[in-house]
Amino acid sequence: MNQLDQLKQHTVVVADTGNFRQLAQFAPRDATTNPSLILKAVQQPEYAPLLAETVAAHAGRAPDEIVDEVLVRFGLEILKVVPGRVSTEVDARLSFDRAATLARARRIIDLYARAGVGRERVLIKIAATWEGIAAARELEREGIHCNLTLLFSFCQAVACGDAGVRLISPFVGRIYDWYKKTAGAAWDEAAQAGPADPGVQSVRRIYDYYKKHGIVTEVMGASFRNVGQIVALAGCDLLTISPELLAALQTADAPVPRRLDPAAAQAADIALVQYDEAGFRWALNEDAMATDKLAEGIRAFAADAVKLDRMIEGLR
Repeated sequence: MNQLDQLKQHTVVVADTGNFRQLAQFAPRDATTNPSLILKAVQQPEYAPLLAETVAAHAGRAPDEIVDEVLVRFGLEILKVVPGRVSTEVDARLSFDRAATLARARRIIDLYARAGVGRERVLIKIAATWEGIAAARELEREGIHCNLTLLFSFCQAVACGDAGVRLISPFVGRIYDWYKKTAGAAWDEAAQAGPADPGVQSVRRIYDYYKKHGIVTEVMGASFRNVGQIVALAGCDLLTISPELLAALQTADAPVPRRLDPAAAQAADIALVQYDEAGFRWALNEDAMATDKLAEGIRAFAADAVKLDRMIEGLR
C-alpha cells in the first residue's frame, strides 16, 4: 500500500483545501477550509464564476452576509465529494468577540440548514482565543459542533476539552516554523525531525492528555510542512493535509506504523489540569511561541478576509 492508504488504517484523513475539484482523487472523509484557502480558490479561473454567481444572487445583502454565502457555497460543493464533514470558518476579525462569533456561527449553520445540510456534517471553525472557546462552549450546548483552530499551546487544548469542543486543530507546521526561525543557524533539521519535531511533540502531548483523562474532543493535527511530520503522527484521531502532501503520500510506499496510541496514553502518568480565564491568559502569555503564532495567524486570516471583501465589492 502507498503511505496514504497506510495512514488511513490508523487515522481519519481530512483534506485541507478550498479546491473541491481536487478532493476525489484522495478520498478523504472530511475537508477543512479557511479564509486564505477560499481566497486562493476564488482567484483561480475555474472557481471565479462560482464567486460571481454567488455575489450576483445576493447583491443587495451586506458584505459580511455575502461572504458567508460564499463560504457556505464552497462548503456545499465540498460536501458533494466528501462523505463526512466540512469545516467553515467564522471571520477572524471576530476572534475576541464572543457574541459576534456566536451570531456568525449560527448564521452559517442556518445557511447550511436551508440548503438541506444537517448540523452533523458541519464544523464551525473558530480561533482558540478565550472568547472563541467560550463561544464554542455555548454552541456545543446548542448542538452546533466546532473546530477550534489556530491552536498552538497546551493551555488552549485544555480549555477546549473543558468546554466540550468537538474537535481541535493544533498547528504542527507553524510551531515548527517558529522554533526553526528562533534557533537560526543553530537549528539541526535532522535532530528536530519526525517524533522530535516540536510541532509533532505538541500534538502528541495533547493527544496523550485527552486519552488519559477520557476527554472526547477529537485531535486533528494540521498545518504540515512535510510528510515526516504527518507520518510521525499516525494514529492521531484525524490529520488535515494539503493536496500537495496528500499527493506525496500517495506516491510513496515507505512503512507508516502507528505512532500515537490511546492505550499507551492511558497508562501514562499525566496530571489533570484546569484553567480559569486568568490562568489561561497567563499560561498563553508565558508561551512565547503560542502568543506569537496565534496573533500572527489571526492577523493573516483577517487580512485575507479583507481581500475577499474587496473582491466581492468589486463584483457588486
